[in-house]
Amino acid sequence: MKKRKSPTPTKHRATPFHQLCKLIPVGMVRNLATQYQVDKKSRTFFPWSHVVTLLFAQLTLCIGLNDVCDALRHHAARLFAIRAATVPSRNGLSHTNKTRNVDRMEALFWKGLPRRFKKTIHGMDSSTIALVANCMNWAKHRRRKTAAKLHLRLNLQTFLPGFAVIEEASHHDSSRMIALCAGLQQGEIAVFDKAYVHFKHLYSLTQPGVHWVTPAKGNISYHVCKRGKVSGSIVRDDESTLKTQTSKKDSPQHLRRIIARVHIDGKEVESDFITNNLSRAASSVCDLYQSRWAIEVFFKQIKQTLQICDYSGSLRARSCRFARNLGHRKQAIRWQLWSALLRYVLLRFQAWQSD
Repeated sequence: MKKRKSPTPTKHRATPFHQLCKLIPVGMVRNLATQYQVDKKSRTFFPWSHVVTLLFAQLTLCIGLNDVCDALRHHAARLFAIRAATVPSRNGLSHTNKTRNVDRMEALFWKGLPRRFKKTIHGMDSSTIALVANCMNWAKHRRRKTAAKLHLRLNLQTFLPGFAVIEEASHHDSSRMIALCAGLQQGEIAVFDKAYVHFKHLYSLTQPGVHWVTPAKGNISYHVCKRGKVSGSIVRDDESTLKTQTSKKDSPQHLRRIIARVHIDGKEVESDFITNNLSRAASSVCDLYQSRWAIEVFFKQIKQTLQICDYSGSLRARSCRFARNLGHRKQAIRWQLWSALLRYVLLRFQAWQSD
C-alpha cells in the first residue's frame, strides 16, 4: 500500500499586516471621512491610506517620517493589495498629521471595536505620557515638563478599552469622570482610584444601578448606621452615611465602608474602601479593588510594546519618540496615540480569533 502524503499547508499571500487591516470593516473609513469632511481635502493621500500608514508605523516601530515612507515604498505592491492603499510622501504625511481632523481616528477606534465580549467590571484610571519640553508648548504640565494624559476605562475581564480621553496633562482626573462613566449599564461594576472620589457623581451612578468601589480619602467623616460581622482580614464592615452637610447633600445614600488588611509590596497594611454595594461579601469588595491593578499593567504594556514613548537614555536625552517621529503638534500626537490604541485592539482581537 502506498503511504499517504501528509497534507501541505495552504499558501496565501496575505501578510500578517494585511490580515490585521482586514479586521477594519470595508467602507467604515470612507464613511467617517465623509462625516468629518476629510475626503474633500484629500487629493492624492486618501483617508484609508492614512490609517494604514499609521498602523504600519506602529507595528514596525518606525523612528521617523523617512523611515515610514521608505519602507512603504519598498513594499508598494503589497501595500496596494490592502484595499488599494498608496505610499505617502514625507511632506504629505507630515502635513496630513498636522491638519486633518483627528476625531475621525477616534471614531474609527470606537466603531471598529469588536463587540463580542461581555462587559461587567470596568477600571478607571489615567496615565501621564512625558513629552519633549522645548517643542511642545501646548502641553505644559509643570515648570520644566510637558506631558499628555490618557484617561481610560478598561474592561478588566477582556483587557479591552471601553472609553478613552486623550488631552494635555493639566486636567485633573475627576474632571473627566463623567465622560469615562458614560454608557455604564445596570449591574456593571466600576472600580475607581482615589482621585475619582466625587460624591455627587458617584450618587448619579447609583441611581441607574451601577455598582462602584473606590478607596476612601482620609478626611471623610462618617456616621455609622449599622455594624457588620467581621472575620479574617476584614477589620470593619459598616453601613454608613456621610456626616458633613455638603457631602450628605451631594450623596444622601447609604454607603458601605470596609477596612481590611491587604498585602502591598510584601507588607500587610490596612486599607479603607467605600462602595454602594451593600450585599456583596466584604472580601469580594477587596478583591474587586485589587483587580484594578490590571489597568496599571495595561498602561505599562502599551508604553513598552506600542510606539508611544521612549524612556531610555540619560536624563537630558529622555524624550518622547513623537518629537522625532511623525510630528510634535497636538494633532500629530493624538493621531499616533489613537492609532497605537487601535493597533492594540486589533492585535487582541486577532489573538482571540486564533484561540
